[in-house]
Amino acid sequence: MGKKGKREKKGKGAEKTAAKMEKKVSRRAKKEEEDLEALIAEFQSLDAKKTQVIESSCPPPSPRLNGSLSAHPEKDELILFGGEYFNGQKTYLYNDLYVYNIRKNSWSKVEIPNPPPRRCAHQAAVVPTAGGQLWIFGGEFASPSGEQFYHYKDLWVLHLATKTWEQIKASGGPSGRSGHRMVACKRQLIIFGGFHESARDYIYYNDVYAFNLDSFTWSKLAPSGIGPAPRSGCQMATNPEGSIIIYGGYSKQRIKKDVDKGTLHTDMFLLKVEGAGKEEDKWAWSRLNPSGVKPAPRSGFSVAIGPNNRSLLFGGVHDEEEEESIEGDFFNDIYFYDLGKNRWFPGQLKGPKSEKRKRRRGRQAEAEGAGDEEREKQPSQGPVEVVKEVVAEDGTVMTIKQVISGPAEEKGRSESEEEEEDEALGQQVEPCPRSNAMLAVKHGVLYVYGGMFEVGDRQFTLSDLYSIDLHKMEEWKVLVEMDPKAQEWLEESESDEEEGDKEGAEGGEEEEESSEEESEDEREEEQHPSVQPDESHADYLSRTEQYWIKLARSNMGPDAKEKKVVKVAHAMAKTFYEDSV
Repeated sequence: MGKKGKREKKGKGAEKTAAKMEKKVSRRAKKEEEDLEALIAEFQSLDAKKTQVIESSCPPPSPRLNGSLSAHPEKDELILFGGEYFNGQKTYLYNDLYVYNIRKNSWSKVEIPNPPPRRCAHQAAVVPTAGGQLWIFGGEFASPSGEQFYHYKDLWVLHLATKTWEQIKASGGPSGRSGHRMVACKRQLIIFGGFHESARDYIYYNDVYAFNLDSFTWSKLAPSGIGPAPRSGCQMATNPEGSIIIYGGYSKQRIKKDVDKGTLHTDMFLLKVEGAGKEEDKWAWSRLNPSGVKPAPRSGFSVAIGPNNRSLLFGGVHDEEEEESIEGDFFNDIYFYDLGKNRWFPGQLKGPKSEKRKRRRGRQAEAEGAGDEEREKQPSQGPVEVVKEVVAEDGTVMTIKQVISGPAEEKGRSESEEEEEDEALGQQVEPCPRSNAMLAVKHGVLYVYGGMFEVGDRQFTLSDLYSIDLHKMEEWKVLVEMDPKAQEWLEESESDEEEGDKEGAEGGEEEEESSEEESEDEREEEQHPSVQPDESHADYLSRTEQYWIKLARSNMGPDAKEKKVVKVAHAMAKTFYEDSV
């Protein structure tokens, strides 16, 4: 009893500390969020101009990371929503919706009235109800400088059959956050973890919420047992019985003023319903100790559910924190977790059979062919790690680790055989190592879109698309190519000429479209009351206050409190005034 009492006391103490930290973070974040609400409201006023659904063929979307890629439950389509892009000086957030047609290998942009505000690091889940629904929860909006954050706690549904967005307003849901995880599980959306960050403070979560898809109500779960420590970016998957697994993730904590320590989690937990009651399900945490080969510790990995009751993770980064800098090892490997067998194993490429046969030539072909068959029957000797150096245009050298799957090199082969082997391997395509990519699985095929990697201080954001058949695991196919070195990167010291806070990433396939949208934004700005020469901010506000209040009210809806509407109106006026003088 004594030990139990101590544990409970310790648990309550931890809860109090977490509650205090949450109060502190939300207090400091409030001011930042009010500033950003003005920017979000201005973006929404542009979105409100769209009154009809417009679907148009388009080039592949611009480079991005931390968006969501979802497989349509009924059609051979993938749905890309949101994400972010950073060009070295400025952060861009998106709320555009793209559809990838798998059979035609083509993209289309779908503009639907009243979409969710721009965001990244949100979560999306698809359910087959009424022709398919795409549910979106949370995420974050960042200021163009990337120094202020607004964390969303809103819930949206995209009705795929009717192409309409709907915001679901239900009380009792999770607090604003990003980096959380969400899965659809037996007519519920289950949300776990995430974080909330302001300029000076942050908090990581390990709470669990359920949203009932029939009653449209939130409930906070209180599972028994010891669950995962607070974290974001973990793997979350559900099995056919309705149990949920949590693996890995990242968190950081302050060890002294201005010094943070990051933790890469590698533990694993099971969350399941114990003896489902009539009134309310009783959930319980238990720790898992899986067998097999676990992934190397990493953050920023991407997750999906594969065939045969297997969850998978792809890529990620392991940061080596030195005194002066952080060096990142990026990955492009796949690891499977078998939910039924509680076992990890690496996804090893087998290579196309026809290509294997071409590797042996000459008189010994028949004899060695028999040897090959024997070797193929033997268990593989694990992935081979290859360290490559990539030189960027600016001369920076980046070291990346790539895992090439398959048996280790055989000894005693002639030089000509090794050359043929290298040539065959060289023909294999694979995604470059990356973190924060977007994944989806359809018909047993994994699709990987975008993400990012770093070379020194430079960040490369990707817009390529790869696929691999998870049943065969023979080869990667490149569906959309991209040369990261051609991407624009603006150094901080360069003149900050581009001030538009409105649309799209620089360059890429969308340049023409972006310029059209920017000119539309300029036309929109011209409609706001202009600032007169030598007019002070106070005079401008007093002269135009009613206009801004009306605009804020139209964006925030009739239910918004007057005090909040006035606050947002003043912030919008201030933003416009400062941009104009």
